[in-house]
Amino acid sequence: MYKLKRLTAEGIGNAMRKAERYRILGEPFEAESICVDVLEVEPGNHEARVLLILSLTDQFRANLSRVAEAATLAEELEDEYERFYYSGIVAERLGKAQLTRGGPCSDDYANRALREAMAWYERAEAIRPPGDDDAILRWNTCARTISRRGFTLPSDMSQSALFMTE
Repeated sequence: MYKLKRLTAEGIGNAMRKAERYRILGEPFEAESICVDVLEVEPGNHEARVLLILSLTDQFRANLSRVAEAATLAEELEDEYERFYYSGIVAERLGKAQLTRGGPCSDDYANRALREAMAWYERAEAIRPPGDDDAILRWNTCARTISRRGFTLPSDMSQSALFMTE
């Protein structure tokens, strides 16, 4: 096993720009690696934490084993709005990954995950900063996906009691 090299504090800004670029290029593992390196030097780096969550969710289509890790990171965000919003992102991207992957029960799993995301987005919307409609935009995307797929509310779910952990 190699001993990993540590970033310098002065290199963090450049490293974060590279991580964002790697996400845009569709290389989430590289972005994840950079965020982990940044957090080793600056454990409280908020931008790195958020980008790490997004990088992990970018990997869901190929690797669902990262879901719990992304959900935990979202739950650990200090800001309540961001905690709700990014928990919604995790659930939404899980739902979309299930749709892409297909297989037995994938529609049911996707339907449940998208509805969970919508519940998180509603919580975020209720406390959003003025002018921040991101939770509304994400909620609408989930609602349209559910409608287009013809998903109905699972009989064991109520509209207000969706697999919420908080």
